[in-house]
Amino acid sequence: MDILANYGTILIIVAALFGFLMAVGIGANDVANAMGTSVGSKALTVKQAIVIAMIFEFAGAYLAGGEVTDTIRKGVIETSLYASQPDVLVYGMMSALLAAGTWLLLASYMGWPVSTTHSIIGAIIGFACVSVGTDGVDWHSVQGIVGSWIVTPFIAGIFAYGIFVSAQRLIFDTENPVQNAKRFVPVYMFITTMVIALVTIKKGLKHVGLHLTHSEAWMYSALVSALVMVCGYIYISKKFADQKEDHSFAGVESIFSVLMVITACAMAFAHGSNDVANAIGPLSAVVSTVEHMGELAEKSTIAWWILPLGGIGIVVGLATMGHKVMATVGTGITELTPSRGFAAQLATATTVVLASGTGLPISTTQTLVGAVLGVGFARGIAALNLGVVRNIVASWIITLPAGAVLSIVFFYAIQGVFA
Repeated sequence: MDILANYGTILIIVAALFGFLMAVGIGANDVANAMGTSVGSKALTVKQAIVIAMIFEFAGAYLAGGEVTDTIRKGVIETSLYASQPDVLVYGMMSALLAAGTWLLLASYMGWPVSTTHSIIGAIIGFACVSVGTDGVDWHSVQGIVGSWIVTPFIAGIFAYGIFVSAQRLIFDTENPVQNAKRFVPVYMFITTMVIALVTIKKGLKHVGLHLTHSEAWMYSALVSALVMVCGYIYISKKFADQKEDHSFAGVESIFSVLMVITACAMAFAHGSNDVANAIGPLSAVVSTVEHMGELAEKSTIAWWILPLGGIGIVVGLATMGHKVMATVGTGITELTPSRGFAAQLATATTVVLASGTGLPISTTQTLVGAVLGVGFARGIAALNLGVVRNIVASWIITLPAGAVLSIVFFYAIQGVFA
C-alpha cells in the first residue's frame, strides 16, 4: 500500500508509456493486417491505407472505444486473489503491457500477423502464474483461445470461399461481367455494410451509452445498409457509365475497388472501437487501482487521457512499422485483386459478428488470414504460398507462451525496481 501512496504518479506514468507501446504494437500488427487486403489488391496505396486508418481507427478508438471497460482482459484471472496485495496486480498489468507490446513489435518487424488479443492474454497468464499461482488463471478460457486457432480461420475460410465463388458465378463467368458488376456490387455493398454496422453496434457503440436491443440493432443496420446500397448504385452507374460495352475483368475489378475503400473505412472504425481495449484495459486497471489506493473494482471509468493515448499509439505503429505485415497479408499468402480482397474482408467481418453473438473467443488477425487462405484455396492449392502460411501458423502457436515468458521476466524486473 505504501508503494501505491509514495510512487502512485510514477507508476501511472510508466504504465502509460507501456500502454502506448502496446498501442503502437496493435497499429503495427493488427491494423496493418486489416489494411493488408486493400493494399495487396491495389485498391489502395500504402499511403492511402495509412491515412484512412489514421482517421477511422482513431475515430473508432476515441468515439466508441469505451467509457467503461473490464479492468481484467476477458476475465482471464481472478482479481479477488490480489485484494491483499494490489501493488502486485499493478506490477503484473504493467509487465503484461510491456511484454505484449514487445512481442507485437518483434512480430511486426518479422512481418508475422499475430493476435494482439492473445498476446495480452498470454502476458496476463504469465504474471498471474508466478504471482498467485496457476489457480488464479481461468484455464477454461485458455482452452477456448487455443480452440479458436483452428475454428475461426476455418469458418472465415469457408465464408471467403463461398463469397469468392458467388462473385465468380454472378459476375466474372458471365457474358457481360461489367454490367453484372454494376448490378450485384451494390447488393454486396448492402451485405457488407450490414455486417460492419452490426460489428460496430455490438462491439463499440454500447460503450457510448447507446444500448440497442437485438432487433433495434438489426433495424438500424438495415436502414444504413439500404442507404449505402442506393448511394453505391448511383455512384457506380455514373462513374462507370462509359463501360457499358466493356467486357474486361479490369473494368469489373475497378468497380470492386470502390467497394474495397468503403470496407476498409468501416473495418478500421470497427477495429479501433474494439481492439484498443487490449491496450487500455490493463492500463485502466493500473490507473484505477492506484487512484483508489489499492481498492480493486471489476469495472473502472477510463481516465480522459487514456483513449487518445491508445488512438495515437495505434496510428504511430501503423505509420512506422505497418508495411511489413501489410505485405505478408496483402501479397505473401496469395495474389489478391479487389474482388478477392473484398471476399476476404467480408468473410472476416461476418465471422466476427457470428463470434460476438456466440461468445466464441476470436482473433481478428487469425480470422482475416483464414479468409485470405480461403480465397487462395478457391483458386487451387498452387495459388497459396505454403511457406508463408507455415510461418504464420507457427507465430500463432508461439504467441501465447511468448507473451507469458516475457511477462514473467518483466514482472520480476518491475517488482525488483519498485519493491
